[in-house]
Amino acid sequence: MSQVHEQATARIGFTELVALLHQVFVNHGTSPEVAAILAHNCASAERDGAHSHGVFRIPGYLSTLASGWVDGKAVPVVTDVASGFVRVDAANGFAQPALEAARALLVEKARSAGIALMAIHNSHHFAALWPDVEPFAEEGLVALSVVNSMTCVVPHGADRPLFGTNPIAFAAPRADGLPIVFDLATSAIAHGDVQIAARKGERLPPGMGVDSLGQPTQDPKAILEGGALLPFGGHKGSALSMMVELLAAALTGGNFSFEFNWADHPGARTPWTGQLLIVIDPSKTAGQAFAERSQELVRQMHAVGLRRLPGDRRHRTRAKSQEQGIEIDRKELEHLQEIAGL
Repeated sequence: MSQVHEQATARIGFTELVALLHQVFVNHGTSPEVAAILAHNCASAERDGAHSHGVFRIPGYLSTLASGWVDGKAVPVVTDVASGFVRVDAANGFAQPALEAARALLVEKARSAGIALMAIHNSHHFAALWPDVEPFAEEGLVALSVVNSMTCVVPHGADRPLFGTNPIAFAAPRADGLPIVFDLATSAIAHGDVQIAARKGERLPPGMGVDSLGQPTQDPKAILEGGALLPFGGHKGSALSMMVELLAAALTGGNFSFEFNWADHPGARTPWTGQLLIVIDPSKTAGQAFAERSQELVRQMHAVGLRRLPGDRRHRTRAKSQEQGIEIDRKELEHLQEIAGL
């Protein structure tokens, strides 16, 4: 690593970054309980190299909190609907505290019934989706989650945006390794990655988005300033994005990506939508064999030449961060310390 790079960056431990972000959130209007969950989530993304959902998101969080668009002190309301169904009203707060409030009940139901569903509405999701599902796989469960977002994606064959980036995340345990986890947007590229490319002055690959006139563009600023993203895989990604709208909004009672208007809240950045989680207990069917079967699938994937599984890079980055500390831009770290009041 060059001396210039060393001077431009700093390293911080995961626990220290969580504590720093916790203070930032508390200072800007969240309750200590909400701050703890958001700080852990954001620090986890930074630790694992998911920079578009790490500390890069902090200005958006704080701008949204200052706008009054989201309630940083909201207390979720959990309703036990049925043997395999939990409903959570996030009370215009963030989705992660809503998930945490009902997590124990969801796991209990999944282990009892074999499968359970959590429907979160009236919520704001502004983070990576994989941290929502990975902990379930660490407990031996299979988890799937979808969340819709703000309108910024043009459905295949249409000429105006309607869907959000609408990610899908999945996690499953395996016998001799870390869980299999993936998190993918149904758009051709995540919105946060477009923002990072614009900040760095980089161009995007073809097929990512269109400008304000609906013409293909590789300029991230043109996409962000009146343009829109495209779905991945044409009609296939568009169909999956539609599915996410139905599951995360229609089924949960949350807003569709096109149904909310933050015009009266200057600075608002978080989509006010919904989230669905499905958790399965594989012991009810395959028993302990499921984790072994997962491992066998991984072995066969490697045998046919696959060198990197979904989540491998994230796990490698996590291990490096745990050993050496989380690398972060020095000026960004100093700014965080300043707004934390340190």
